Amino acid sequence: MRGDTRQIQTAVMGGADSEDPLMLPLEAIELDAFRRRHVHDTFWCGLLLGGCGGRLTTKLYTDRVCHFAHHPGPDGLPHCGRSARGVASADHLYVKAATAAWLRDRGEQAEFDFARPNGAAIGSVLDIRFESRGLRVHLDGEVAPVWDEDGVEPVLGVSVPVDDKTLVRRWYVHRIRLDSEGTHRRVRIGTEAFARGVEWFALDECEMTGRGLSTPAVERIVRSRSTRPVSTWGVSKVRKAPDAQARAQLLLRKLADARRVGSVVLVAQICRDIVAVERAEGEIQEQLSDAVVEAGRWLEIQAEARRKLFLLLEEAVTAGNLVAVGHLLVMANGTAGHDRTAAETVIAERASALLAADAQERQEEILAAQQEAERARRAAERVRALLSSLRRLPTGRRALGREVMRDSVRRLLKAADEADSVLNTRERELVESWKTRAGLDGPPSGTGRPADKTSGAGVDREAALVPGKRHTHEVACPACGAAPGVRCEIPVGYHPSRVARLRRSVR
Repeated sequence: MRGDTRQIQTAVMGGADSEDPLMLPLEAIELDAFRRRHVHDTFWCGLLLGGCGGRLTTKLYTDRVCHFAHHPGPDGLPHCGRSARGVASADHLYVKAATAAWLRDRGEQAEFDFARPNGAAIGSVLDIRFESRGLRVHLDGEVAPVWDEDGVEPVLGVSVPVDDKTLVRRWYVHRIRLDSEGTHRRVRIGTEAFARGVEWFALDECEMTGRGLSTPAVERIVRSRSTRPVSTWGVSKVRKAPDAQARAQLLLRKLADARRVGSVVLVAQICRDIVAVERAEGEIQEQLSDAVVEAGRWLEIQAEARRKLFLLLEEAVTAGNLVAVGHLLVMANGTAGHDRTAAETVIAERASALLAADAQERQEEILAAQQEAERARRAAERVRALLSSLRRLPTGRRALGREVMRDSVRRLLKAADEADSVLNTRERELVESWKTRAGLDGPPSGTGRPADKTSGAGVDREAALVPGKRHTHEVACPACGAAPGVRCEIPVGYHPSRVARLRRSVR
């Protein structure tokens, strides 16, 4: 089995398919105690951790963190492809174990499923199903939460983002985190509301109610609201409405909060709620009336700003200013995504279409560049292969060898032209060198014999030779095909065989 180089911090006990997670201590002194506690236990690279199912052993270090490692031995196991190896890699198993114990204490049961929607990594999502409802725990952001799925309530890990619009519409969302305590992980549930931080609670402080998972913070949020949020679960009880004075005070606070965060939708809704308040008297009634008048002026200012925003967006679309369109469309969707007129809808759709077309064009350009880079890479591979084969040309008949060489160089030049900048400087120099040797860098030379310089006419080679004398002729290298007068590439210098063969031919 090939050794892994990344540190493994979690394992399961008892077997490859176990659901009993364990986290290894990071310090050597803690690992000694850990080994004594688990002297009879076995540790495994669990299948539910995305591991290979192999046996693990513990590694103790004093100069770095301790960790698990695959057990040595000729077990024939394949290479481990486990991608999640850190402290949080077994969190889905810890969540299941903690939730099962929490429900068991309340006399309830649930079904658990380590779901993998769209091929997500195991451990990203944990589904908890009850008789008529369920929770989907998102431990990371690999799978986007679905907020309107019937009977399923998302619970988000601390790294999963949620937008303000969702917080305003739902009033709150649930969070989950796990804190390390020794060799275990402790589950904590949080409640996040708009313009508020996350409040964290132990699992024992939470309850499953008719509206779903509930924390002390959820109870306070629900009590502070006059109506309940849209929920896919039924409500078992109906709360008694507060009296007029208390409701008026609550609406004034809500109106101030809505104006502070710039929510036109909430301000308009609260104004309608204020108008509907009955039996408010005296100073409270006067405060309500003044608040509605002031909010009306504020809404007029926001309406004018909205009109200018869509006017600027339309001008940017007409001018094709993609940067301005992108910026203004984000603003329009964030602050004016509600109750749009037909004209505003058309402008927003034109802006979206323009950005989509630009994104498609950019995607096509990226794809074309990737394809061109792939063609250049393959051409560079052909260049390197041809350079290698040219160095090993056969040393047979000179004419045949040179023709083979010239054909290879032609293919080399074509591939080099396609490879372009992928080739390094040395490879380009070699290509030019072979181009010169093959005589392909200028007009082709004649195939006839060189003329006799003394007589001015071509003389037959055999007639020009004088028996008993040595004659020097410039010929192509029979080994590498280098042209006359061109230095051979391999080995350095002129091939000795060229001179020796020439001497034998003229004696």
